[in-house]
Amino acid sequence: MGRITGPVCRLCRRDGLKLFLKGNRCDTPKCAFERRPAPPGVIQKRRPKSTDYGLRLREKQKVKHYYGVLERQFRTYFARAARGKGNTGEALLSLLERRLDNVVHRFGFAASRAAARQLIMHGHITLNGHRVDIPSHLVQAGDLVRVKNRAKSLQLVHATLSESRREVPDFLSRAEGAIPEGRVDRLPASEDVSVPVQVSLIIELCSK
Repeated sequence: MGRITGPVCRLCRRDGLKLFLKGNRCDTPKCAFERRPAPPGVIQKRRPKSTDYGLRLREKQKVKHYYGVLERQFRTYFARAARGKGNTGEALLSLLERRLDNVVHRFGFAASRAAARQLIMHGHITLNGHRVDIPSHLVQAGDLVRVKNRAKSLQLVHATLSESRREVPDFLSRAEGAIPEGRVDRLPASEDVSVPVQVSLIIELCSK
């Protein structure tokens, strides 16, 4: 499997904040946002003022790019969150955090969510002892995510773990051994979400 870089960093510069879309590169001085934080294109002294709709749309696009979901998928997650009890915004972000590709990335097994999707689709990851090749699969509390016990899978994940500088979030626990594995201790809450987003603006946009 070749080098995976994920979405371009101009998205970070456009939104004015780091979205960590390029994996471990975002933790180094080579990060494009650190080298050139201005938006892409010709630098203007004054940027046009965003409309209320534009601000809401930007927040939604930010979340979609961050988790790597398409519009139809996002609408499905929103509808499911809206049907449930409690805060719709928190439920939406919790569903996105529960995606298997996001969990694999946050365990540190992959440098980015795009890389995590490739690991899953190529059969390098097992869930509760069974192969799962669907990156959008939603994990449950108590699920065990393990790297497949074969040389290629272990080589890929160990190489990533050796370069990773990020901590595992509180709702997950990781065991680094000969065969790396991690457990979902509980469902993610609002404080476990790593994307800086005003979710209330997304709810206002999608509720219309």
